[in-house]
Amino acid sequence: MARVRLSVAQRREELLRAAVEQIEARGVAAVRIADVASALGVSNALVLYHFSTKEKLVAAAFTYAAEDDLAHLRKLLGRRTTALRRLRAAVRWYAPTGQAKGWRLWIEGWAAALREPALREVTRDLDRQWKAAMTEVIAEGVAAGEFRCPDPAGAVLRLTALLDGLAVQMTAYSGASRARTQEWVDEALARELGLEREALIAAVR
Repeated sequence: MARVRLSVAQRREELLRAAVEQIEARGVAAVRIADVASALGVSNALVLYHFSTKEKLVAAAFTYAAEDDLAHLRKLLGRRTTALRRLRAAVRWYAPTGQAKGWRLWIEGWAAALREPALREVTRDLDRQWKAAMTEVIAEGVAAGEFRCPDPAGAVLRLTALLDGLAVQMTAYSGASRARTQEWVDEALARELGLEREALIAAVR
């Protein structure tokens, strides 16, 4: 059967999705252009036509994954509901027990970013945008009198550090159970917002 002819944009997206999957499976260091090509049944030359080097493919794949995650975050934070409900939904989605992009991918990205300037900028930009969006919603909740938080930016930094650290533990070391991890996440969010965990859970039901 003849292969369906894709537009340039469609082909690029197909290659990026395959690259993300291969990076998750093999790691940044081990993944090859040939792995991405083989996964799609296309030639190495086709992949190189669109990205020219492995480094550019990897950076583009992480950018693609970051944009996908940020789009979902904005969808969660843009809902017509209380700031508290939006915050908890975003935190539970981002946490290693949620449905955010495979954490193996981002742990690989953080490690590779120490040596790759282009990838470092992608991961830093994702981090900046996540923190800015979360800080804005916390400030909204404070202004609306939903909770107290004298330092929204600091709260987001602490929450992000906890979530990223839990992700490493869960991914690399098979840490605590999903239920226990969710309890810790709720406790941390409640603490940052000046609430009791029970009050937070009651408010978002």
